[in-house]
Amino acid sequence: MKIILLEDVKSLGKKGQIIEASEGYARNFILPKKLGVEATPKNLNDLKLQKANADKVAQEQYDAAVAFGKDLETKEVVVKMKAGEGGKVFGSVSSKEIATAAKEQCGMEIDKKKIQMPDAIKAFGTYEVTVKLHPKVTAKLKVKVQEA
Repeated sequence: MKIILLEDVKSLGKKGQIIEASEGYARNFILPKKLGVEATPKNLNDLKLQKANADKVAQEQYDAAVAFGKDLETKEVVVKMKAGEGGKVFGSVSSKEIATAAKEQCGMEIDKKKIQMPDAIKAFGTYEVTVKLHPKVTAKLKVKVQEA
């Protein structure tokens, strides 16, 4: 019996896959637990439409991330820090402070978890930090650290 899986089932397959299962296994396990539905022409058509819709949504998210990334690369964020004797910085600049400054200065919502920094910025100057906007899209944001 052909079954369309509605959820990932260990040792059978992933969600959306069409599998061949024995009559008893399908009727007594897969169908009652709503892990899958019978592969009728209507259900196959619904699956095809769902996959097309998911592809369209994924493409829209990718396009939006690319546009946001291009806009982000033209921006510069200024973070002000206190300095001690000899121009040394008190503390460091973290991704949270960069995200807050980007929201205040540019009006851009950037999740602090998406800002990738090898380590915190501990000196004055201009730096480029990587922002991961999408699994396939990354952008560079200029961060200028100045004395307050």
